[in-house]
Amino acid sequence: MYRYKITFAYDGANFSGFQIQPHKRTVEQVLKNAVNKIAKHPDPPISVIGSGRTDAGVHALNQVAHFDIPYHLSNDSMRKALNSILPLDILVKKAELVDTSFHARFSAHRKTYRYRVDQGEFVDPFKRNYTAHFKYPVDIDKMRAAAHDFIGEHDFTSFVASGSQAKSNVRTVEKITINRDPTQNEVVFEFTGNGFLYNQIRIMVAFLLEVGSGQRPVSDVKRVLAAKDRTQARMTAPASGLYLVRVDYGSNGEND
Repeated sequence: MYRYKITFAYDGANFSGFQIQPHKRTVEQVLKNAVNKIAKHPDPPISVIGSGRTDAGVHALNQVAHFDIPYHLSNDSMRKALNSILPLDILVKKAELVDTSFHARFSAHRKTYRYRVDQGEFVDPFKRNYTAHFKYPVDIDKMRAAAHDFIGEHDFTSFVASGSQAKSNVRTVEKITINRDPTQNEVVFEFTGNGFLYNQIRIMVAFLLEVGSGQRPVSDVKRVLAAKDRTQARMTAPASGLYLVRVDYGSNGEND
């Protein structure tokens, strides 16, 4: 068997998330179908293991997965074979033959996500599936100051949605940037950490927008983290604005 690592992008608007679900179109199922077609439909079928799950409507710029297949193809041949089968809302950017010790999920060291918020007066029909919409003015400096209190290792119980299957709510957030994109009239958040809980980033974004619009004090992050109470964070930003930017592997964080 040969193990391949693939790096791929997808538009999540018409997917019910990454993970296979009965009677729903998912990224994992579509990839699995393509891989098994290339492998001539072996029994049992080949599984595709992703670096993590994304929810319905969430996008990816550089998601990572691996699979084991009984046929050897060059890296470029594998990339081209998959793209010739896959629908237009998934694109394999790179395929790499890797050692069987590589695991898309367990070998990952950190992940970076981007969240885009459109600030137009009304919802832009061409951006509605690719950004959140928040028309109220926000203070970037206040949001940056509040975001600083998320940095480090914390128990994020107040910022995880019900339904999480994580054994621990402790995670380490390494970096958060918040910038205004005047050309798109957007506020763009980026989060880097060793892993994120179910809806954690979307809850954090909604919380920071409340800070930025004056609905919460800048100091409220510390209080809510300490409370370990989901009801204290209240809102969840929509899935449409969230993108998995990259998954880093290796001790230095390379996507290798």
